[in-house]
Amino acid sequence: MLQVKSFSFNPFQENTYLILNEQNQVWIVDPGMHEPEEVRFLQNFIDENQLVPQSILNTHAHIDHIFGVQALKDHYKIPFLIHEKELPVLNGAAGSALLFGFDFKSTPAPDAFIKETKTLSLGEDKIFIKFVPGHSPGSVLFYYPPGGWAIGGDVLFQGSIGRTDLPGGDFQTLIQSIKKEIFTLPDETVIYPGHGGPTTVGAEKAFNPFLKDI
Repeated sequence: MLQVKSFSFNPFQENTYLILNEQNQVWIVDPGMHEPEEVRFLQNFIDENQLVPQSILNTHAHIDHIFGVQALKDHYKIPFLIHEKELPVLNGAAGSALLFGFDFKSTPAPDAFIKETKTLSLGEDKIFIKFVPGHSPGSVLFYYPPGGWAIGGDVLFQGSIGRTDLPGGDFQTLIQSIKKEIFTLPDETVIYPGHGGPTTVGAEKAFNPFLKDI
């Protein structure tokens, strides 16, 4: 059974997740560590718990979700995966960083692409990929039915939805992604978002003011 550990990093208070199995193999999802101290904190957690990183998986490539990618690639010699449609966002990361006052010189290169038609395997466990564009053109969600949870990046939050005013964002596309790919999951499914605390599909159906009429 896969487990999830969460951490909050950088001035955007972005959620970085570890997905780990019973053999201590781990995926690192959306590593947002910006300061060297944050990088060391996550690496120390991984090393002290004898976890063995396998890959870096990103829900999308906005700067607050990729700050720590290169440091982890260099340290653990593991691949970095995103959806191919997220390449324009990744390639524009340095420029986006400057707009927010960050010096981001090392844009990581993906080693492989995540495909929504495939599953990803960590040992004997599999997660399903759901394509959920709208916040960004190549956003994906990682869904693990046995655990009843999904990691959704910045698509859906507790009482809110992802912003759509950044390059590649589109409000109607986002709403359709939520309706088709998230609200069709069981109501008890826990959604781990890119910012803030977890929520459930049922709670957002019932109470999210942006989604009352879909």
